Amino acid sequence: MTDFVQLWVYLASTPLFGLNATLVVYLLALGFYTRMRQAPWANPVLWSLVVLGAGLHATGTAYPTYFAGAQFIHFLLGPAVVALAWPLWLRRAELRARWGRFTLAAVAGGAAAAGSAVGLAWALGLPSEVMLSLAPKSVTAPVAMGIADKLGGSPSLAAVFAVVTGLVGALSAKPLFALLGIGKDATGWMARGFALGTAAHGIGAARALQVHPDAGAWAALALGLQVVTAALLIPLAARWF
Repeated sequence: MTDFVQLWVYLASTPLFGLNATLVVYLLALGFYTRMRQAPWANPVLWSLVVLGAGLHATGTAYPTYFAGAQFIHFLLGPAVVALAWPLWLRRAELRARWGRFTLAAVAGGAAAAGSAVGLAWALGLPSEVMLSLAPKSVTAPVAMGIADKLGGSPSLAAVFAVVTGLVGALSAKPLFALLGIGKDATGWMARGFALGTAAHGIGAARALQVHPDAGAWAALALGLQVVTAALLIPLAARWF
């Protein structure tokens, strides 16, 4: 037992501990997700967060120690988002034909996401810092942190709200789309993907891409549009109100 503890202390102090732990846990979660036939509740991001968080807490490993290795994966988020442009390039004719409707839908969806969150926080009497941190909840976490900081909110809270929003969207999308009667033809996949990317940013886009390539492409478009519109419009709206 003593040898195991010493081994764990040694591994936890190495720079690549966070990287290896993240990869191993995610691959196991992904295998479980595949075995469960991609059931929403088996989302690999959700279970990776649960397992890694529980492991760090149980072993007393500090988050900075973990992130020293996990930052390599964090760096790859940028290239991964850029790579999502390729499926859109393959559908550029449809994008040109519908660009106006996509833009209008992105603004309306972003306004509904931010407005409903802030309105609910105000109705519950939450502190202004929490309300301002909730406003960019449907934008990908790094951008949400920047927006919250500019508004006077908490970047850390904004990141938590963004991740939770993405997970809730990825978990609830399938039954919601079925309830709303959104089909699985070409138009249906477009609507499903765009809605998921608008409401649940990168986590939603990843879920959409796993389900169908068309849904993933339009979710990537929605993700990008939310980043641009939220970064421009949320600070303006906050200044106005």
